[in-house]
Amino acid sequence: MSDFFSFSRVVEYFPKILSRIHITLIIVLSATIIGLFLGVALAFLRIYRIIVLNQLVQIFISFVRDTPIIVQMFLVYYGLPVFVEFAFKIDINRWDKLIFIIITYGLNEAGFMAEIIRASILAIPAGQTEAGYSVGLSGRQTFLRIVAPQALRVAIPPLGTNFVGLFQGTSLAYLLGIIDILGKVNVIGANTYHYLEGYTCAAVIFVVISIILEKAFKLLDIHLKCTLGK
Repeated sequence: MSDFFSFSRVVEYFPKILSRIHITLIIVLSATIIGLFLGVALAFLRIYRIIVLNQLVQIFISFVRDTPIIVQMFLVYYGLPVFVEFAFKIDINRWDKLIFIIITYGLNEAGFMAEIIRASILAIPAGQTEAGYSVGLSGRQTFLRIVAPQALRVAIPPLGTNFVGLFQGTSLAYLLGIIDILGKVNVIGANTYHYLEGYTCAAVIFVVISIILEKAFKLLDIHLKCTLGK
């Protein structure tokens, strides 16, 4: 049994695997920033139903939501260099693989965040906007002072769930040779032929951080409830 699974190996591997968490966090934070900015833009294109662009955004969102992230990852990794070279005559094949991973997860997040943001804005009653106009606020002022804070309150729970899902979903990055948490597990396993201990360490790391993130978003939601009201 000790040869099959050893707690001492778990203790030995844990610091080595944890040392790669910064790669996972880089992917998560970069993808979140990209996804948030693109998601806001896509959400407004859908809300205002801009001709042609609205249809293109719907196609993009449907593709992102209906295909596995691993498919998107390989499409970006193999397809983006071909497209960029064809369109702009620029060779990006030498880019670090991490860049392609960040682009993939950023685009994926944009698709999901766009729908969350759009639904949150549309959930605010039209009377709130009319009330803003009635007191002399401009469209921009009405949105920033009245609609946006309430929409943020609506969006926090699904955004929190999405963020935790993104953190867990980055575990596939190792398939492109990224030495993140799971990448390190596979390196250790290939060298020692002991994989179970490494995956146990990875599971503990993902569970603990996911719980921390869930608690953080719950506290943020409670804070917004107290600040903005239910």
